[in-house]
Amino acid sequence: MHIAIVGAGYVGLVSGACFADFGHNVTCVDHDEQKIAKLNVGEIPIHEPGLSELVTANIRQGRLHFVSDMKAAVENAEVVFIAVGTPSRRGDGHADLSYVYAATREIAGFLSDSAVVVTKSTVPVGTGDEVEHIIRSANSNKDVAVVSNPEFLREGAAIRDFKHPDRIVIGTEDLRARKVMAEVYRPLHLNESPILYTDRRTAELTKYAANAFLAMKVAFINEIADLAEKVGANVQEVARGIGLDNRIGLKFLHAGPGFGGSCFPKDTLALIKTGQDNEAPLRIIETVVAVNDQRKRAMARKVAGAFGGNIRGKSIAVLGVTFKPNTDDMRDAPSIPLITALQDMGADVRIYDPVGMDEARKVFENVAFCDSAYECAKGSHALVIVTEWEQFRALDLKELAAIMACPVIVDLRNIYSPDEVARNGFLYCGVGRPSPLAY
Repeated sequence: MHIAIVGAGYVGLVSGACFADFGHNVTCVDHDEQKIAKLNVGEIPIHEPGLSELVTANIRQGRLHFVSDMKAAVENAEVVFIAVGTPSRRGDGHADLSYVYAATREIAGFLSDSAVVVTKSTVPVGTGDEVEHIIRSANSNKDVAVVSNPEFLREGAAIRDFKHPDRIVIGTEDLRARKVMAEVYRPLHLNESPILYTDRRTAELTKYAANAFLAMKVAFINEIADLAEKVGANVQEVARGIGLDNRIGLKFLHAGPGFGGSCFPKDTLALIKTGQDNEAPLRIIETVVAVNDQRKRAMARKVAGAFGGNIRGKSIAVLGVTFKPNTDDMRDAPSIPLITALQDMGADVRIYDPVGMDEARKVFENVAFCDSAYECAKGSHALVIVTEWEQFRALDLKELAAIMACPVIVDLRNIYSPDEVARNGFLYCGVGRPSPLAY
């Protein structure tokens, strides 16, 4: 099939590369001509494992194309995916749909008579209705269908998630559009990936409900972690104890510094606003957002607690600044409020991340940017693990003890055994486990 994807960002790139790998002829269109030029020679603007190889292979085989000309991309496409950003709108937290509507207006005049337009972007309930209205206003004589097909990709594992999905949600009541979408995803359906057909509004809400539920699990286990510290329990064992119940599950029950990234923060806010607008307030999700916001800065107090509450003049080494491993994405990363709070307390901050340093330089000021975990730790009074990169799971504790000014590790991801770290002479502070006395 001939597929056009409007937007060559994270979702558009991954979707385009994977659809091309299925055998479809895919054209990704973006107005950023510099980005398009780089993509055409295989230069990927984001860090996503396996994506560069997939893009390069499909360009070489002639199935994946990148252009800046909307007409050229759309006019012969059987399916047009809209995969542009929907960030939080400044000032009120609603999803900013200006990019979605701008893309819709631009493609409207170029669509073929029977094109299927698909919103891949995460959009509030009812957005598809407005997209359809815009298109029909410009194409009253064309049989264009509008479908909701939300993405459920995890950064760092997006290609696997796309090719081996838990489910594919397709929102349409148009029989022809349903058949077209079945053909788009036929390679996955042959592998028995379940396809859930719903109406369009249900599909739109399903995406938000899924992200809000996962965010709720994160906030829940973080509050249990706080209680565990107070009563002398171990949150990791609690999480396993409840997670083995298949009604609950083990995923997203890892205590830490709070959730961040490009999805959970903005999508929970947008869902809250949708609830308020429709007089159906989502009190649980409102609390989840509040708990998470408070937690990020509270992690700085945990670091200070290792020194009796005073870190003025201390050198604090922070390992990992991206919101999760295997990505360079720093949008709403827990490291940002943590480092800001540490600086507010008078600490000198040093940072290192395996792939996020270029993005970090755009975000942080008055920090020392280091080239390795050990350079970061050298001379520091505390080592704080914020992002659980594989590279940080087997650090040489003896070497760290020799180069640090104070042997203190604050492990916000619980990737180390407290006993092992203590045997190497460190004061160790984890999350949701009994805390030692201050240094």
